[in-house]
Amino acid sequence: MTGTALIGLGMVSSVYVDALNRLSVKLELRGVLASSAKSQDAFLEKHAAALPDGCRGYGSVAEIAADPDVEFVIVTTPPNARRDIVETLAKAGKHVLMEKPVERTVEAATELCEICEAHNVSLGIMLQHRARPSAVELRGLMEQGDLGDLLTVEVNVPWWRDQAYYDAPGRGSYERDGGGVLISQAIHTLDLMLSLTGPVAQVTAMTATSGFHQMESEDFVTAGLKFANGALGTLFATTASFPGGAEGITLNCRNATVRLMSNELVVNWHNGQTETHGAMATTGGGADPMAFSSDWHMAVIEDFVDGLAQGRAPMVSGRSALAVHKLIEAIEVSGKTGSRQDVK
Repeated sequence: MTGTALIGLGMVSSVYVDALNRLSVKLELRGVLASSAKSQDAFLEKHAAALPDGCRGYGSVAEIAADPDVEFVIVTTPPNARRDIVETLAKAGKHVLMEKPVERTVEAATELCEICEAHNVSLGIMLQHRARPSAVELRGLMEQGDLGDLLTVEVNVPWWRDQAYYDAPGRGSYERDGGGVLISQAIHTLDLMLSLTGPVAQVTAMTATSGFHQMESEDFVTAGLKFANGALGTLFATTASFPGGAEGITLNCRNATVRLMSNELVVNWHNGQTETHGAMATTGGGADPMAFSSDWHMAVIEDFVDGLAQGRAPMVSGRSALAVHKLIEAIEVSGKTGSRQDVK
């Protein structure tokens, strides 16, 4: 039985509790750690029925690092609170599975990867859209080659967050989160896009804050993309589209157009045939950010545990997640400067 601990008990923690509970035959949550004793006690009381016997509250990160029953740790704290946590755990030989994003900037994210590599521990990132069955199906279709060359790409993230969401201390700030809709919401869809299309070479973007929100960073982004393979693309991402809708990726290939909306994949072949795989599912794009299933979190966690046992990299390693960070940084710089940017 693999033991884990959970650091950070914010709104997404309930999704992890559900996923871990469903994986109880191979994985056990040994304990949790919050930023305050009060919130930690409240969490343990609220989720008592779903937590395993003996699950306890830790007093510090050092205490988790010293626990021989903990093989890896799930970290869901805000991005600005992670460096010291990761370093303490890595030095103790604890593997880390971390909520997206890796960190606030490419430089800081790279440093976390280097810390884990220096201590020979695995770093996984919860970019769970890669685990969607429809995404796995699409990846297989693209690898078969029947779709033909990828020519154009359309990415749409029409989400909604009310002002109360951004009134939480630090949310949407560069100091705590590293930005707005790109790094906190659209990162999932952009990471999934890159896993299907390969890298973006250049971007031209406009980023702004709409009249719906008072926040430091952007809630509205539109961008043109030029991919390394020659394909062209468009991106629209916002949290100012009431009431919020499903994010989508459309890949226009030589022989077919494929549309991935939530967990539904539709393939329109140029010969007139149409295939549909999966079905629509809620993804947290509306007023309730947690309105989604724990299925995909569970898949990423299970893959991480299996990877540790097999000595292989996780589904989404820290290094592989740097690609979406570099893309987001290029879009942000392009939006602020008005110039075309290379994705480095």
